Amino acid sequence: MMFRPRCGLRQKFVYVILKSILYSSWLLGIFPFKYEPKKKRLRRSMWLILFGIAMSSSLLILMVKQSVEDQEHGIRLDVFQRNSLLHQISSLMGVVGVVTICTVHMRTLWRSKHLEEIYNGLMLLEAKYFCSDAVECPAFDDYVIQKGVLIVVGLLAPWMVHFGMPDSKLPVLNVLVVSMVKLGTLLLAIHYHLGVVIIYRFVWLINGELLSLVCSLRGNHKGSSSRVRFLLKLYTNLVNLYSRLADCYDCQTVLMMAVFLAANIIVCFYMIVYRISLSKMSFFVMLIMFPLALANNFMDFWLSIKVCDLLQKTGRQTSMILKLFSDIENMDKDLERSISDFALYCSHRRFKFLHCGLFHVNREMGFEMFVASVLYLLYLVQFDYMNL
Repeated sequence: MMFRPRCGLRQKFVYVILKSILYSSWLLGIFPFKYEPKKKRLRRSMWLILFGIAMSSSLLILMVKQSVEDQEHGIRLDVFQRNSLLHQISSLMGVVGVVTICTVHMRTLWRSKHLEEIYNGLMLLEAKYFCSDAVECPAFDDYVIQKGVLIVVGLLAPWMVHFGMPDSKLPVLNVLVVSMVKLGTLLLAIHYHLGVVIIYRFVWLINGELLSLVCSLRGNHKGSSSRVRFLLKLYTNLVNLYSRLADCYDCQTVLMMAVFLAANIIVCFYMIVYRISLSKMSFFVMLIMFPLALANNFMDFWLSIKVCDLLQKTGRQTSMILKLFSDIENMDKDLERSISDFALYCSHRRFKFLHCGLFHVNREMGFEMFVASVLYLLYLVQFDYMNL
């Protein structure tokens, strides 16, 4: 239902991106669900789960095997020979990255039963109450388009780094395997954020109907208390689905955010060492290739922060809209009671992203993590200043 093509070039582009994400996820074995057209629901498949485990394990084993073979044959970048600290950090990040990828894939497959119920709940709400053709949500389309472009650019980054490094001796097969592993990780992340942005769209539609009700009451028209109670029921279902979705992906999100931020710091330090110590990096590589890769990673990170912050703000807007009903005089008692219940629920149950009880995901946290990344890079340069 959510993947139906709609009128307009942008909507068709969104449809193509969503279909590409779905089929790529099936191809890599990270979406272990079959769609049943008759029942219009997803069903978890053990064969797809086994295929996903085999596919992910094969890619990881192949990547680790290639890395070990490169070390045995003495394939080592000149920058690592020049700066031992960078080599040690890169090796450590490689181990952490492999552990993170294994954890992300296994935990997602382990929670697939819960994800099946969540996805079917969203599809049921879409089919019964939030028709895709009813109202267009520009923020939903913009997110899907931006995410699709960032995934394509992110997949091009390893190839740009491979062909742009003057002393690159790694085989093309290595880069291909790394790209496949990276694609699988990016798709796992977008599954979570697509669920978040779909819930945002539903809340956005509820807010629009509440605003229409306010305008109608101010125009001396009557409002339906039963409709408000129905909207409260839908809102409650969305909050519950969001809580379960965030619980299924909390560990994966924390690990991936930490790894990507650490990788950006290492890439910046690599660029500094390569330019200052070896002076082999060309002007094109220095000013275009590496900054483009870093910009893509930070934009992808910020887009993930943005979509979570968007849902939280939309939830707060629901409370602000409900306050507008307090200015309306001679309101029906049942309607007033329903509005009060809705406002009371919104004050107690909010959309908050608290991953693993460690930190909230919002714009303030995203900016603080960006500043922390710059500071850690400065600390790293100061610590190893004599070897630059």
